[in-house]
Amino acid sequence: MSTDPHQSVAERGLIGATDLSVTRLGFGGAPIGGLYQAVTAEQAHGAVAAAWESGVRFFDTAPMYGMGESETRLGRALRAHSRDDYVLATKVGRLVLQADERGPTQPQDGESLWKGVPDLDLKFDFSYDGAMRSLEESFERLGIDRVDIVHIHDPDDAPDEALRGARKALIKLREEGVIRAVGAGMNQSQMLCRFALEGGFDCFLVAGRYTLLDQSALDDLLPTSLEHHISIVAAGAFNSGILAAPDDPNPKYDYAHAAPDVIARARRIDVICRAHQVPLKAAAIQFPCGHPAVASVVVGSRSPAEATENAAMFAMPIPDDLWAELKADGLLREDAPTPTASAR
Repeated sequence: MSTDPHQSVAERGLIGATDLSVTRLGFGGAPIGGLYQAVTAEQAHGAVAAAWESGVRFFDTAPMYGMGESETRLGRALRAHSRDDYVLATKVGRLVLQADERGPTQPQDGESLWKGVPDLDLKFDFSYDGAMRSLEESFERLGIDRVDIVHIHDPDDAPDEALRGARKALIKLREEGVIRAVGAGMNQSQMLCRFALEGGFDCFLVAGRYTLLDQSALDDLLPTSLEHHISIVAAGAFNSGILAAPDDPNPKYDYAHAAPDVIARARRIDVICRAHQVPLKAAAIQFPCGHPAVASVVVGSRSPAEATENAAMFAMPIPDDLWAELKADGLLREDAPTPTASAR
């Protein structure tokens, strides 16, 4: 077992059948876009720099995050490094509308989640042309000449359009060498399974469905992904915060206020972790990587301190007995593969 963050964080997981590999710990760009609370440009730059210093070389963002602010800030921070030294992922499916495009009927998707961001709107668009426009605008915000992975972002209400339009666009871009991998990112597993069967995907980003509180992806997505050689990027390891701070007076779960039974379960897991002298954050951030389909776990950071802590939590040794006790107490599914101490 190693306690060196550089060694464990920098381990690599392959993306599908491509030659692309990502660090086992990735940087999630939603917090630097102002998710839940405002973040200054300096804080955002410091968070990216601290993640880099910790060995992270995989960075994930999206136009939705802060109405484009996450992409802009991440791009500025990463321009300090050689483009060949990191893997960059963004998403298509939401267009950031400028002032002359806005109208009274435009959806206010996600506006309440983002603080201290430009007064802009978002519009769902999973069409071929929409995906092409979205990526072009992402390039402009990032100020970086290429993106490695592009996910179709939250096509829950428009799967057919996403498959006919955005998927076709991304496959074309992959064939042309503009991007290296095609993905889809959602907060559910069932539709991702459908996408796997439709074909053309290298990876999926699934948020919140393979965590210490929710292992539902074990029923469908994870075995399907293995069968079709599709890699999983696990996001939402803290389930919107409750697994980072279960004693918070008003913890969030899946972007909303946590229900009493969810809070009770999280606190029971925390008690067992404490008994093994392991922070709950460490168990939460490491758990998804125990499954062979998972290439990386992406965790957001809004400050240098959070980025450094995430790397330390990812590197912390966890005894096998902890996972065994969680299973014995019915807090973790028996069929959930777990990271082993001998492998670290």
